[in-house]
Parts: sequence; C-alpha cells; structure tokens
Amino acid sequence: MRRVRYYEYGGPEVLRVEEAEPPEPGPGELLIRTEAIGVSLPSVRKVREGGLPLPGVFGGEVAGDVAAIGADVTGYAVGDRVVAISFTNAYAELAPAPIFTASHIPAAASAVDAVALVRGGQVALAALASAGSVEGKSVLVTGAASGVGHLAVQLARVRGARRVVAAVGSLDKADFLRGLGVDDVVPYDARSWGEPVDVVLDGVGGDVLPRAVGALAPFGRLVFFNSGGGTVPAWELLAGARTITGMSMARFATAFPERYERHGRELWDLAAAGRLRVAVHETFALADAAKAHAVIEARANLGKVVLRP
Repeated sequence: MRRVRYYEYGGPEVLRVEEAEPPEPGPGELLIRTEAIGVSLPSVRKVREGGLPLPGVFGGEVAGDVAAIGADVTGYAVGDRVVAISFTNAYAELAPAPIFTASHIPAAASAVDAVALVRGGQVALAALASAGSVEGKSVLVTGAASGVGHLAVQLARVRGARRVVAAVGSLDKADFLRGLGVDDVVPYDARSWGEPVDVVLDGVGGDVLPRAVGALAPFGRLVFFNSGGGTVPAWELLAGARTITGMSMARFATAFPERYERHGRELWDLAAAGRLRVAVHETFALADAAKAHAVIEARANLGKVVLRP
C-alpha cells in the first residue's frame, strides 16, 4: 500500500510517498480502506515545528470501507462504510482506527462528506459543550473558515447563540463566512475585535490566543482546542474574571462515549435537514499531500481540505 510520512522537519516539501506493508488492526480496531482522508492544521504544524520522533506519521479522520477487524470488535463488519480517526497512519490507503472513534456513514453520504463533517463537527460540538450553554450569548470563533471553524460558527447558532463573530487571518474570507450566517467578521490584526463576547472557541492559539482572551467580556470563557500553544498572563484572567478551558478530542471521546455517539448522529441529522452546511475547499490525490499541506499552511482554505487515495 501507499502511505505518506516525513523523515525530517520542514515545510510541505519534506512529505514522502512510499510503499509499505499493510498494517494489521489491533484489539478494538478497524482497518479502513480509505476513500477520503482529512487534512488539518495540527498535522501541518507538527511537520513544521517538530518535537516528535521521526519518521513522522499522521493522525486524522479517515472514511472508507472496513477491510479487516481486530479482536474484541463488535458492531462492525468487513465491507461496512465508516468514518473514524486514525491516530498513527491516517495518510495511507489502509488505516487502523479505534472503534470508539468510528461511526457508520449514511447510505446517501459520500466518504468526502463524512471526512468533512464528522471530525470537524465533533470537535466543534465538544468545544461548545465545554463552553457550557451558549443560548442567548455571543460567541467568537477563531480560524473560522477552517474545517472545524466553519462548522463551529454554524453549530453555535444551532445551539442558540444570539451573535456569532468569525475571527480570520484575511477578510477575503468574509463573504464565505457571512454566507454561513455569521454576524461579524474580524481580522486578527484589527485594532479592536468589536464588542466583547461571552464565549471564544480558539482553534488557532499562538499569537492569536492573547487577543482571543482580550475579546472576552467579564466572566467570559475561552475554550482552547488547538495545538498552536500560546501564553496568557494570569492577571488577564483575574482582572476580567475570565476562564480558559482546555478541550482534547481524544479525551472527550473516551470519557464521554455516549455523548460522542450522540453528537455524531446530531451532525448527520443537521446536515440532512439543511441546517449545517459542509464546505470542502479542495480534494487532492494522496500523492499530492504536499500540495494539500501548502494550502493549509497558507491559511487559504475555505472549509475542509481532503486527500483521495
């Protein structure tokens, strides 16, 4: 089978397509013959920033047919169409994934739909759950045009937010986001992000994080779910009685499996009802993974970037 790895840190140019033996699914795992693979900012960042053992492998969402089943797996059969998260070998023609991250794909949906909807939607719903009720509140989402962000702005509205603000790197994305129903679009480098908000969902981190904390109203809460790091002086939290809550998707899914499953059903129901629009920016061949990474690194995407083996 073909897979993508990297043997040095750097930009998209360090990605290598190689032949490898198919992996075997472990206990509690499915082996998925991939039809679509999601590309995300955390995956792009870890190639550039390093810090992990080499050779580097990719995690991410995968969708396709079940090719094999590991021990202790129930509820799935070879040939089932599924979407799941592979933590070790997502950029490949065959990817293992734990069943606690898996769900069946509805008959009317494509693998690309599943990759674009389920992981990003799950992250967005988990972040909103971590924020508490947003009904009647104002919500700001950073990275708002990303694979997660463009779903988060819509789901905040579904959850009853009275005002939704999109924070982005470029106002070129404003029309796209207004088409999804956001009330205001602000660039990261604006002097002011406007009226303070009750909740921030931060999927960017780094230099954006202090600005995001500063956008909170007194007693506001920021949910931090990105891999970009960032530092906030404790005084900023004390002075505004603000709160930062971390959200890890892997921990959320393992700690709250019933809620994870319920969120998955809700995402498909909302999409089928036309209340949640899934945007796919572009699909690339697996061999062109470097091109896909370049799009994300340039922050040029409007919605999800997908690989097709």
